[in-house]
Amino acid sequence: MVVQRYGRPHGRGSGAFAVTAALVGSLVGGSAVAGCAAPEDPKPAGDPLLTVRAAADALTRAGTAKASTSMEMAAGGTRVTIRGEGGYDFRRRTGRLQVMLPKDAAGTDEHRPITELLTPGALYMKNRGAGVPADKWVRVDTTTLDDGNLVTGGATDPAAAAELLRGAREVTYLGEVDLAGVKVGHYRGVADIAHAARVASPQLRGALAAAAKGFAKDTVPFDAYLDAEGRLRKVRHQFSFSNQGRTVAVASTTLLYGFGVRVQVALPDRRDIYAGKIKA
Repeated sequence: MVVQRYGRPHGRGSGAFAVTAALVGSLVGGSAVAGCAAPEDPKPAGDPLLTVRAAADALTRAGTAKASTSMEMAAGGTRVTIRGEGGYDFRRRTGRLQVMLPKDAAGTDEHRPITELLTPGALYMKNRGAGVPADKWVRVDTTTLDDGNLVTGGATDPAAAAELLRGAREVTYLGEVDLAGVKVGHYRGVADIAHAARVASPQLRGALAAAAKGFAKDTVPFDAYLDAEGRLRKVRHQFSFSNQGRTVAVASTTLLYGFGVRVQVALPDRRDIYAGKIKA
């Protein structure tokens, strides 16, 4: 697998976005809701800003959900999409995703699915490639990543995506839409990463604090879709960072459904974690 390093968002230490680069390879050269809507009506009964900021709390109350992720990356006229499927436990802040990489730029190479285990402060990956044995896991400390694992793993941690909304500002309610047969309210705004880090749940605070220092811009535009219970059903964040004089745009989308599903995450044994040098 050919690895291309993207560089860092802006002004941080070495190794920024190295994991994303390894995944993509040569493909690219706490506020309460101000009012509760009736179950059949997702329209906000109070301030849209407070409603969006409370979405993470609503997910914690819901417990678990199935998750689908999509990460679109564009640089130098080339666009690729990385997709993921799995489940997430918002109380334990743990999840499991199968991440699918697209074919290479020539459309010839198939990539094995990467299994990702999401936990507070750490990301575990299996079938990562880049010289890692197929039966070994790679462990990454997300509090040391320039993006706090909002981008690095090829799929935004669902809890981090929701916690980022705690820093929402300038939120506008755009109306009701149908999302896979569910009526949801559509909200648009920007999230202040540094503010989100300060008010985030303790398990996500370190990762978001790292992201607040790593991205070139302090704010992230978003579109969020909440159901009548205030649960986040879909969120799309638009990230961007500088790479050797050009801007790399990343659009990360997280879909949540099947609330209450059983989600099991078993962490690998220490002896199954790769301790060798990773190609980058």
